[in-house]
Order: sequence, then C-alpha cells, then structure tokens
Amino acid sequence: MSGAERPARVAVFSAYGVQGTMFASLVTRVPTLQDRFGLSDGELGLLLLAVPIVAGLGSVLAGWLSSRYGSAIVLRVAQPAVCVMVVLVGTAPRFGLFLLALGAFAVVLGMVDALAGIQGVLIEQRYARNIMHGFFSAWSLAGIAGAGLTSLTNHYDIALGPALSIVAAAGIAASAYTGRWLLHGRPVAVDTAPARIPMRPVWLVGLVVAFMYVADAATANFSAHYLQNGLGADDTVGPLAYAFYQAAMVLGRASADRLVGRYGPVSTLRAGGLIALVGIAIATVAPGPWIAIAGFFVLGVGLCPVAPQGFTAAGELDPTGSGVAVARINLFNYAGFVVGAPLIGIVSEAATERVAFGLLVIFAVGIVVLAGGYDPVRLRSAVPGEVAEPAPQPATEPG
Repeated sequence: MSGAERPARVAVFSAYGVQGTMFASLVTRVPTLQDRFGLSDGELGLLLLAVPIVAGLGSVLAGWLSSRYGSAIVLRVAQPAVCVMVVLVGTAPRFGLFLLALGAFAVVLGMVDALAGIQGVLIEQRYARNIMHGFFSAWSLAGIAGAGLTSLTNHYDIALGPALSIVAAAGIAASAYTGRWLLHGRPVAVDTAPARIPMRPVWLVGLVVAFMYVADAATANFSAHYLQNGLGADDTVGPLAYAFYQAAMVLGRASADRLVGRYGPVSTLRAGGLIALVGIAIATVAPGPWIAIAGFFVLGVGLCPVAPQGFTAAGELDPTGSGVAVARINLFNYAGFVVGAPLIGIVSEAATERVAFGLLVIFAVGIVVLAGGYDPVRLRSAVPGEVAEPAPQPATEPG
C-alpha cells in the first residue's frame, strides 16, 4: 500500500460528509417547501418520485464518465455542483424554477453518490479490509449536522436562503481542498468492463440495497412530516427524527466493520433486518413524537450495514476496477427512493401515515430473506475468470 491511500481516505470521508450535510439540509426542509408551493401529500410524493429517477440517470452518467476519465476528476466537478443546486432548490421563487433546480440537483446528487462509492471501493481494496462503513458513518454524521442545523435555524427563524448558502459555501470549500487527494488515474475502457460484470448477483445485492432505501427514503422525506402533522410535534422537534436515525447509523457503523469481519456480511445483514423490523413497529405505534424518534433510531441501527456492504459486494463483482458495478448497484439506491418516497405520501393521503410507515415491514423482511446474496465466495465465483476463495475461518486456540 502506497502513501496515497491515507489522504485519499480523508478525501472520501470529506466527500461523504459534504454529501450528507447537503442532503440532510434539503430533505429536512420538505415541510417548508411543501407549504411554500401549496403541495398536497400526494403531489409531494409524486414530486419526490421524480428525484430518484433523475438521480439514477446521474449515477449511470457517473459510471460512464468514470470509466473514461477516472472518478476523481468527475467528483471534483460534481460535488460543488450539488452544493450550488441545494441553494437554488431552497430559494427558487417560482414553482417552475424550483422544478428545474430540483432536476439539476437530482442529476448531480446521483453522480456524487456513485463517484464517492467508486472512490471508497478503490481505497477499501487497497487496504484489503472492510473500511466502507466508515465512509457511510461520515455521511450519517453529516446528516445529523444538517438536520440539527435545520432545527436550529427554524428555532431562530433564519431565512432559508442564508441558512443554505452558509452550508453550501462550507461544502464547496471542503470539496476543493480535499479533492486533490482523491485517487487519480484512468480505469480500463468502458467497452470492456460491462461484459465482465455478471448481472444476476448485481440484482440480488441490489434488491437488498433497494429495500433498505425504501425505508431510508421514507425516513428522510417524511419523518419530520409524520412527527409534525401526525404526532403534533413542532418544527424544532420534527427534524430530530432524521437526526436520531442518522445517529443510529453512526453508532452502528462504528462497529459494523468488526461485526462483518467476525460474523460475515450475510449474518450481519440478517440481524440488521430483524432489528429494523422492531424499529418500524415502534415508530408506527408511537403515541407521541419522542417514542417515534426512538423507533427511527432503532431502524437506523438495523439498516446501517446494508449500503456499505452493497458497495463492497460491487467491488467483488468488478475485477477491472472500472466503477461500473458500483454505479449499477447505486441505481438500486434510487429504485428504493422511487418506491419509498411516493409510497408514504400516497398511502398517507389514502389512509394515515401510521399505515404508510407500517408497510415498511415488508421491505425489512426482504432484507432478511435476500441477505444470502452478499456471500463473498458466491460473489467471486460469479465473475467470469475469477476463482472463488474460501471464506476465512475464525482462529482457534491450539490444544
């Protein structure tokens, strides 16, 4: 391992941190934006449906550009663009401009999600051990900060434009400073990479990622709305559901690399799915906002290993290091959002938000059932020309 890995790792931590901050700063403003443009819950759900679809196109674009120019240079352009787009979305004076800004935000959001994942997988492979959860912990910590800033600025009635502009400026500065440390180089040509990536394991891994992001989308987009409109919380308490959810992600991911190393990804994901079931139940039956916040915390603990292990699995499926497999797995992120964002809005309008959040049980069960697709030996054996190595056995004491 050369000396470039440590600063590159810092740069990827920064990329995930900036992305998490900007995303949380925007999604916790959903009730404010809904009120500004007079959107019903159903209209909001349909609008949120379009965001992950467009972001999926951004993820595909990122895989294509990364294969030709390398992920580092593309990420250095796309991440500051995310920061700018968040400000434009939050300050658009008319609905038409809001839609244009939201579409541009979705494209660059998808690009950065994929590109940061590609960089993370490259670094993890050089370290030759599980480190991906740490990057996602940075995203979650930043999400806490973003949600906390929203709660603070709401409390002091700070206008949306100045609040988002300050956060965006900090994000641009961090991206510019640390981006020079990203791993550079042009991977193999894109026309040879896709043929070597088998699609069946991509689907098995990707479906688990999609199920996780259904619940994640519901929490990100509607937890504040659920607390404020369903459980009587004010706009200071409402954003804290997402903050506690992300806090659970951080705490869970702090030990997830060790758990995966000891028990393997399959057992870790199955246990996580069962924990997520408990969290969904608590949030759904909660009599008040603070019990619901506790439920979202438990949900975060259960879901925390899924996305990092999805990207690690993508690395097993991409011996060329092109980043195409990561971009494909990342598409399932947005597939989850395509289901999760409108599901809550549409079912809430037809029934109640409690019923809508209760439906997330189905997807937690799906994680438990399909976790076997993350077995490293199975993944390596699916790659043409690769020889699967047996899974390492726990060390035993002599005698």
